[in-house]
Amino acid sequence: MKISRSTGYALIAVGFIAQNYKEGAVLAARISKEYNIPLEYLLKILQQLVRANVLRSKRGPRGGFFLARPAENVTMLEIIEAVDGPLMGHLHLAEQTGKQSFALKMEDVCNKATKEIRAIYDKARLSKLLD
Repeated sequence: MKISRSTGYALIAVGFIAQNYKEGAVLAARISKEYNIPLEYLLKILQQLVRANVLRSKRGPRGGFFLARPAENVTMLEIIEAVDGPLMGHLHLAEQTGKQSFALKMEDVCNKATKEIRAIYDKARLSKLLD
């Protein structure tokens, strides 16, 4: 499993927004500058997080981004899947090999590993990860 650069930026952005929520909505330009993330790229990622109901956005002079719900209700899994899509095994070894025994066993191991990874990310609440 590989976490994309986009997801890495999403995790950074959501963490920064959560840490700075007391100041109100956080500007994407502030995150971009603070962590050297290309602004246009970051804006696309933030919009994905808005569509996934992780973040909310507000336009205007006091606009920016903020959490859509309390940090204790946001998981790393939600952030990752908002950007990279569902974490699941995409192997079709059994199908490709005519359901040979070794392929069924390998596919089973991969599916179990993916399930465990999902559970770990789902237990990782944003509130527990903040300073």
